[in-house]
Amino acid sequence: MPELKDGQALARVKCLSIDPTMRVWMVMDTYLPAAPIGEVMRAIGFAEIVESRNPDYKKGDRVTGLTGLQDYVVIGESNKRTFQKVPKIPFVSDTVFLGVLGVNGLTAFFGMEIAAPKKGETLVVSAAAGATGSIVGQIGKIHGCRVVGIAGSDDKCAWITKDLGFDAAVNYKHPDWKQKLAAATPNGIDIDFENVGGEIMQEVLNRMNLHGRVVLCGLISGYIKEDPALVSLGNILVRRLRVQGFIIMDYASRFMEAATQLGQWKMFGKLKDRETIVEGLEKAPDAINMLFTGGNTGKLILKI
Repeated sequence: MPELKDGQALARVKCLSIDPTMRVWMVMDTYLPAAPIGEVMRAIGFAEIVESRNPDYKKGDRVTGLTGLQDYVVIGESNKRTFQKVPKIPFVSDTVFLGVLGVNGLTAFFGMEIAAPKKGETLVVSAAAGATGSIVGQIGKIHGCRVVGIAGSDDKCAWITKDLGFDAAVNYKHPDWKQKLAAATPNGIDIDFENVGGEIMQEVLNRMNLHGRVVLCGLISGYIKEDPALVSLGNILVRRLRVQGFIIMDYASRFMEAATQLGQWKMFGKLKDRETIVEGLEKAPDAINMLFTGGNTGKLILKI
């Protein structure tokens, strides 16, 4: 490790958030430049300050930010804006700052703000048993929506309906999933919170009501394909849909506001979560692949 200079702090990385966007960071410039070959792989992590030559940090401070896939990270002038301190909350695991009170909770919160849900509307969430989708559905229920989740196993479908309160769930790996989606949305679909893209998104668009809203959060089905299987735009025109993509960094100035509301919902039992934990930094590639095989339920965390 480098010797610290004035203005720097050294943090021990304790756990890492494993997210689909990491696959995109590997191959292309997006809202951030592609991660360069030979550099530390970009990742969001939770860390604790172990040494500091910066007055803003003291030993024992806890931070989240772009730690990268590594045991230690130096926080200095070049990267300090990507880190923020987090409090120690009694009886709450540190990993909550990577899930419900971290990037996934914030993504769900601001994505649902774009969706502008109204009581009685039908919300469909793809990748509904994932870290973001599972929170989106619960926020939909808080707003009085009928919530239908699309997931990749019967166990995941059971979790989001029995434990999280979704009104219905569809396993897209069943051959009759399209018929089941139709049965679960008898009054059509008002909001599509889209995490998957491809055939699943197309089928949801086929059932959208006039003037429905599509919140484009992710397109994971196309991240590992040369042909991303994008959808036809015909339904967007005919049904007069509003489609909006968003990047969570656009809302950085409001993170505390959102985290406060998410924390209150969790405290009062309105938000539940589940974590899939992988142990050991050397398992990072295996953990990333789990996102594309459906091997995780809820938030995927790598503990070091």
